[in-house]
Amino acid sequence: METAELLKKVRKIEIKTKGLSNQIFSGEYHSAFKGRGMACSEVREYTPGDDVRTIDWNVTARLRTPYVKVFEEERELNVMILVDVSASGQFGTQKQFKQDLITELCAVIAFSASQNNDKIGVIFFSDKIEKFIPPKKGKSHILRIIRELINIEPTNKGTDIELALKYLTNIIKKKSITFLISDFKDTHSYLDAMKIANRKHDLVALRINDVHENKLPDVGLIKLKDNETGKVMWVDTSDKMFQKKMEVNHLKFEAQLKDVFTKSGVDFTTINTHEGYIKPLMTLFKKR
Repeated sequence: METAELLKKVRKIEIKTKGLSNQIFSGEYHSAFKGRGMACSEVREYTPGDDVRTIDWNVTARLRTPYVKVFEEERELNVMILVDVSASGQFGTQKQFKQDLITELCAVIAFSASQNNDKIGVIFFSDKIEKFIPPKKGKSHILRIIRELINIEPTNKGTDIELALKYLTNIIKKKSITFLISDFKDTHSYLDAMKIANRKHDLVALRINDVHENKLPDVGLIKLKDNETGKVMWVDTSDKMFQKKMEVNHLKFEAQLKDVFTKSGVDFTTINTHEGYIKPLMTLFKKR
């Protein structure tokens, strides 16, 4: 993409998503993802009723009178975004492609995190790790993330969520709020990797969906191509048996996906390309 066109797109996304994060999401984000750790901010003299486990024995020995540690919530967090950039993201029959929606979601999360003075990092993945941007603060860092989201050209087309989660677990040592953004069109099993990642971090899944992946309109004979495998097939969308089979497969996929999230203890929501993402994100944040 030409530099001028890229900068124009970045600016457009910045204006839209930064406004949303400032006006809508920052308060809900703060409530949903407040600091999980506790840090010692100061010490003071012991008073009757204080928890003896908070006594600072080094200070007590030095001053020869009991002192206790005063803790406060750690506000600064690491926020990691795992972004599925596989070829299935280049699908959309409604307002936008799934990948365009993912870009906006990442930008909103990044600006909301920045409002709370959090560091933001990104892992782009297909069926390999395409790119890793370490957590960092600052507007220029967020704009770099948006540029990468718009301009990334993955070398592979498939999806491997297990690989992305294992990479996260290995490379990010500090407990982080982690958003996994994908359509979850993955034939690999990733339940165990998700359980481990959610124990180490606070994992949230945002599932991206297009309504016509679930049910095709009756438009007669059409040619369909799987972007990830390259497989092409002709389909008669007026065939009742085909529509029924597609519905059954969709319901099976939905049930399996919900089962994975439930067993791994991961909060999740579905965001459709034909709907806005404000309501599902707000609902998810409030639920936490």
